[in-house]
Amino acid sequence: MTAPPAVSAPPSLATRLKASPPREAAVLLAAQSPAAAVGALLELNPGVAQDLLAELPQESLDAFARVASPEVARQWRRNARYPDGTVGRLMEPAYAVFAPQATVGEAIEQLRGLVRTAFVTYGYVEDPQGRLLGLITMRDLLFSDRDIRLDAVMLRDVFAFRPDMTVSDAMKLTLNRHFPVYPVCDPAGRLLGLVRGAALFEEEAFEITAQPGAMVGVEREERVTTSLARAFRFRHPWLQLNLLTAFAAGGVVAMFQGTVDRLVILATFLPVLAGQSGNTGCQALAVTVRGITLGDIRPGGGKALVAKEALLGLANGAVTGVVCGLAMFLLARAQESAHALWLGVAVCLAMMGSCAVSGVSGALVPLVLKRLGADPATASSIIVTTATDVASMGMLLGLATLMVR
Repeated sequence: MTAPPAVSAPPSLATRLKASPPREAAVLLAAQSPAAAVGALLELNPGVAQDLLAELPQESLDAFARVASPEVARQWRRNARYPDGTVGRLMEPAYAVFAPQATVGEAIEQLRGLVRTAFVTYGYVEDPQGRLLGLITMRDLLFSDRDIRLDAVMLRDVFAFRPDMTVSDAMKLTLNRHFPVYPVCDPAGRLLGLVRGAALFEEEAFEITAQPGAMVGVEREERVTTSLARAFRFRHPWLQLNLLTAFAAGGVVAMFQGTVDRLVILATFLPVLAGQSGNTGCQALAVTVRGITLGDIRPGGGKALVAKEALLGLANGAVTGVVCGLAMFLLARAQESAHALWLGVAVCLAMMGSCAVSGVSGALVPLVLKRLGADPATASSIIVTTATDVASMGMLLGLATLMVR
């Protein structure tokens, strides 16, 4: 007798919230009891929880604040003051906070009650004004005499983030530290909260995974579970922009309609040049966006990057151009064209030029967007693709017009 199939447990509320865009998740959250909603919010990355809270009406926020602990409610209000993408949005309450004159024994007794309701990694010592003075590790508490004051065993000069620091900048500072938890202090040194290393990595990973979609006009808010109507509203405006830019490439072909009518063989190589130069531009775009994200592009380093991508595109275009030029020459000879040699030369030069232009545009577009204060990944590939299409088609048809009379 076969056993009945196992029934998988339904996903938890926190799992369903993470799988939904903020607005849809907020609707789901508002339909729950305040206790269930607060419990789910505490399971989420603080940045995700803050995004959901920003979508809720004030009456829901008030209801959640009454159920949550005073420390959590206060931290939610504090985090809301900072913009998306900053460390301040990811803060958690600092529960284990002690006065410098407290003893090791007093700290241990206070921690006995705290660890039942909160995950405590370090203790923090602050003065009466709330300024962070030092950090206490569990090892220090375990091996120190109970009568010793905390200011005698604490670690001084504690590394701390600023709340307005971007997550990307914070990640760069953690490369050689790898602490599980980091304090966050204002410019006066007052402790505002804690941010976990795991929360930083999760937030940065989400931003990186959102970049490929942003390059083609997919909003970072869109998920697999997004409704058909909302997904259509997110994507369609970008496709209209893409259609507009495609007309630019079509206009270039229309300018050389006479050449195309006279040398129909050129139509065979237009998609070859567009595809090759488009891939070159996307390679440069990917490297540039990655460099911006990781902070590899220093101030003033944009010109060197653009020059490098131009030369790299020219070199790749030269190699592939020779192959394409030879293919055009052989095809034209097979069709008994009197202009086989010049057509091959035109294809070769067009490939070199279009790949060089593609490399420049792939590096330049995200750098310009960043300089203008926009997201470097937002629909960059649409602009780059237009530039590569116009360059490849324009160069091939233009050179053919000049060389083949």
